Amino acid sequence: MPLSCIKIIILNTIIIGYIMDKEMDNYDSSQIQILEGLKAVRKVPGMYIGSTGPDGLHHMVYEVVDNCIDESMAGYGSDINVIIYKDGSISVEDDGRGIPVDIHPKYNRPGLEIVMTELHSGAKFDKTVYKVTGGLHGVGVHVVNALSEYLIALVKKDNKIYYEKFERGVPESGLKELSYGEINGNNDINNIQIKYKNTGTVIKFYPDKQIFDTTDFSYQVLTQRFMDLAFLNPNITIEFTDERSNKHEKFHFDGGLIEYVKFLNEGRELINKDPIYCKEEYKEYMVEFALQYNNDISEIDESFVNNIKTSEGGTHLTGFHTGISRAIIDYAKTKNLVKGVTAITGDDTREGLAFVLHVKMLNPQFEGQTKEKLGNSVVKSIVSSITEKFLKDYFESYPPITEAIIKRVLAAAAAREASRKAKDLIRRKTALESGTLPGKLADCSSNDNEKTEVYIVEGDSAGGSAKQARNREYQAILPLRGKILNVEKSNDNKVLENEEIKNLITAIGTSIKDKFEIRNLRYNKIIIMTDADVDGAHIRTLLLTFFYRYMKELIEGGHVYFAQPPLYRIQKGSDIHYVFLEDEKDDLVKKLGNNVIIQRFKGLGEMNPEQLWETTMNPESRKLVQVSIEDALYADQLFNLLMGDKVEPRRKFIEDNAKFVQNLDI
Repeated sequence: MPLSCIKIIILNTIIIGYIMDKEMDNYDSSQIQILEGLKAVRKVPGMYIGSTGPDGLHHMVYEVVDNCIDESMAGYGSDINVIIYKDGSISVEDDGRGIPVDIHPKYNRPGLEIVMTELHSGAKFDKTVYKVTGGLHGVGVHVVNALSEYLIALVKKDNKIYYEKFERGVPESGLKELSYGEINGNNDINNIQIKYKNTGTVIKFYPDKQIFDTTDFSYQVLTQRFMDLAFLNPNITIEFTDERSNKHEKFHFDGGLIEYVKFLNEGRELINKDPIYCKEEYKEYMVEFALQYNNDISEIDESFVNNIKTSEGGTHLTGFHTGISRAIIDYAKTKNLVKGVTAITGDDTREGLAFVLHVKMLNPQFEGQTKEKLGNSVVKSIVSSITEKFLKDYFESYPPITEAIIKRVLAAAAAREASRKAKDLIRRKTALESGTLPGKLADCSSNDNEKTEVYIVEGDSAGGSAKQARNREYQAILPLRGKILNVEKSNDNKVLENEEIKNLITAIGTSIKDKFEIRNLRYNKIIIMTDADVDGAHIRTLLLTFFYRYMKELIEGGHVYFAQPPLYRIQKGSDIHYVFLEDEKDDLVKKLGNNVIIQRFKGLGEMNPEQLWETTMNPESRKLVQVSIEDALYADQLFNLLMGDKVEPRRKFIEDNAKFVQNLDI
């Protein structure tokens, strides 16, 4: 195997090892590259921002906004203004003190230029300047600069504007001092909207297309991030404008975490109407959380450290879980409330629990530059101890609320025991090894699950057509009978008794929830193929709800797809076209003129095998839509809203979002 990049970080220099092909015998010092300054960032951007895809792109914005939050947490400034411009660039402005622009006594360069161009530089290493920060790696804004086609930094101090422009991390203009009256003569600055005139910093940048797979910022993704920050910091206001779509929102929440948990539980049936809230300090640590129980089967957890969202959890989250479990189990045992249940587990105490946990601390150690998991071991015991003590005191003070919560936990324990036998039915060897595949599954012949794919279709008619159309070597077909159970309204026991769902689980091979094993996945692609009508969309939604709630890792791993069958076959003479959209049909018919034959496909069963293969199943010509989760919290709320028990919130959502199309032929 060829050896690709060996990367060694030594202070501000990255030595990129060697790339050695099988034929390369001469390995000497000439193969060693020394990448100084920000060149190293451009060479291996994923090391700093996680990826060059959408996650890495948005991480660039987070780094700049986090700097503004850190300034506010230090006691300077409370307003942040973010704008996406029509050309795809983005600016972040605060009303803090502004990055220093004076000449550094040791390096003889302006502080702004050092901050923007030198790795591991900044004031966040000095705890007299920033006691608590999220950007502790010292590479935040430097990396943004390095990975931008251009970046403009403005600092507002003493009724003046200090300005410097960078191109792909390299200073282009030098530091310039301007008065507000001179802005109109500078095209770079004139194109930047400045909201706060007195003090502060503006960073405007355009991500480099040479680096990123996409430079298209997602309004929804950024909105969720800014909403999180506003909930976590009740003293902060974040304004967000997207000039591409003329959208504008302002985020400010006086209620903080209490308001955040209420937001998470919107549309759900609540156990404790008012969230339980705690804010405690211990030495240099501050632990803050709010929690509230509902009647859903899933847990909604949002955890943060120094305003940084820890999507993968860490020691603080482990400690929080431990504290909750101990407090509830001890109280239930002390009050002799555990009856008819073998034992309460930690999972039982978290079913239907929605919470937000925020820990502030010195020197957090995150695993990975993108800061998604906390690693400090001491935090676990501190958070656990604070959580357990606070909840025990709360339980003693509010018995009616506590008993309602305990009743909810005991119901979860009883449901767990009732569903154990049903789960045992699918805890087996992989379906490939056991030979117990569903009877209606037309399996493929290949055992290479990197190449195999399964089409999930509705009904025998569509299933028969798909079986004839497929490539038997790597394409399997699983027909389902009608619409599967809506798992959002059902408990595990009922779900696992459903025949169609059992067939799905067995065919896919991974099992579900805590027993999920991706290594047992039988098909690399799971393709939902339904009719292009309202019923087909409903079936697709039911299947997607099942995958999200029971096999979420399949979606996160990019294994779930929607097939895109055509709506029309349009023929003029020997010229045949398949179109997928109404507008596309109208444009094509107008272009082709008279004597056009239009065939509307109202179901997959109406297509002969050759047509189905050519349009929907042939990897060379088909259109697949990969299902992804841009934001898990938004997705969770949407599934609960659209598939849950509450009718009024669903009706309002549909009324607010429905688009009515006249003369739609379905």
